[in-house]
Amino acid sequence: MSPLVQTASVRVLVRGGGDLASGVAWRLYQSGFRVVITEIPEPLAVRRKVAFCEAVYDGQSMVEGVKALLVKGPEQVAEVWDQGFIPVLVDPDALCRRAIQPEVIVDAILAKKNLGTSAKDAPLVLALGPGFEAGEDAHFVVETQRGHNLGRIIASGSAAPNTGVPGAVQGITSDRVLRAPASGPWQNTLDIGDRVKKGDLIGTIRGEALHASIDGVLRGLIHPGVTVSKGLKMGDIDPRGIREFCFTISEKALAIAGGVLEGILRVYSRS
Repeated sequence: MSPLVQTASVRVLVRGGGDLASGVAWRLYQSGFRVVITEIPEPLAVRRKVAFCEAVYDGQSMVEGVKALLVKGPEQVAEVWDQGFIPVLVDPDALCRRAIQPEVIVDAILAKKNLGTSAKDAPLVLALGPGFEAGEDAHFVVETQRGHNLGRIIASGSAAPNTGVPGAVQGITSDRVLRAPASGPWQNTLDIGDRVKKGDLIGTIRGEALHASIDGVLRGLIHPGVTVSKGLKMGDIDPRGIREFCFTISEKALAIAGGVLEGILRVYSRS
């Protein structure tokens, strides 16, 4: 490592703890950065087995050998860093940044719009996907749409607009996504990693059944007991049927994480 890049002295606040955000946090942690994650009180991540936001429900979460711990406030963050873990805070507006004073903020909420991030929030601000203008809302935007530009750094302009169509897996797009058949608390019958056939019962919401839409393996499923609204994305089925993919970070998340890492090094390797 170049002596100009002392990653352990660079604090990175990642807004969001879903699977793509967690891929970013995981790669930055592995590169030596001090990473902290902020989340909402009831995260809605689908790919929970590779999402650090599960620490909000369970107190801790493990993603490919890296552990995250839920903390009550920013005063506990340094202690968790010293233990070698990633701290997670319930802090939807990332107000903890005032106490932590990160050198870098990564908006990885992936809301398809800016929920309040400003380029003034930290010396370096990166944002993932559409809804941000590089040079205004953030210093860099990282492309999240599958294809030739996935993971590319955008220094001027914005990412490709949201198409509303999930990325194809073996040619299957919308049919692999599971959506809530009703509003109410979610109760699952099956879990992530289970193999399914089209029509299998996956769970219920107020007596309304959610059935598998295709054959494959349940790669993602929202946390049990969470109250959802009708039509919300509840899970996804991987038609490739490879169970191990349910428990490892996706190629998309790693590509985006590589773009974030590049963006940080563009600044801090020259400072």
